Amino acid sequence: MRTTVANGNWKKQKSKLKEEFAIMVTMISVFALLFTAESFSQNGMNGKGNGGWGMGTQYGKMYDQKTIETIAGVVVGVEKFTPAKGMSSGVHLMVKTDKETISVHLGPAWYIEKQAITIKLKDKIEVKGSRINFDGKPAIIAAEVKKENGVLILRDANGIPVWSGSKQH
Repeated sequence: MRTTVANGNWKKQKSKLKEEFAIMVTMISVFALLFTAESFSQNGMNGKGNGGWGMGTQYGKMYDQKTIETIAGVVVGVEKFTPAKGMSSGVHLMVKTDKETISVHLGPAWYIEKQAITIKLKDKIEVKGSRINFDGKPAIIAAEVKKENGVLILRDANGIPVWSGSKQH
């Protein structure tokens, strides 16, 4: 008789352990999903998930629809640069126009390097973008770059970077 009672208690304990384990796994799964959603909301649209190149970052907020202009010139430099601490590297051009030689910021290197249209030294280009003051010098954050074989689109009509993953572009 004792064997049956002991055996019955063991079965109850085993069932209770299974139930507690299932609850623990469920709770861990819920916390993992919440953490993932919170991480995405913090890193996705504000730009951290884009290496700091999103609209919500200090750099991204420099793009101003009120200062949009178009320049034309020849590429005299193509370089990687890091606009601000904590950002991934980006690509900028030095463009010589009739009036000036100006830095043109294209976007994150990881995005620019994957595009079919490449910009090289001596290319004749037309750039539409927002004129800013960067490190005490004039610069343009490009929205699009036209050259003889196509157009490199970098921002939509609202200035949102095409690499941001936003459904608004």
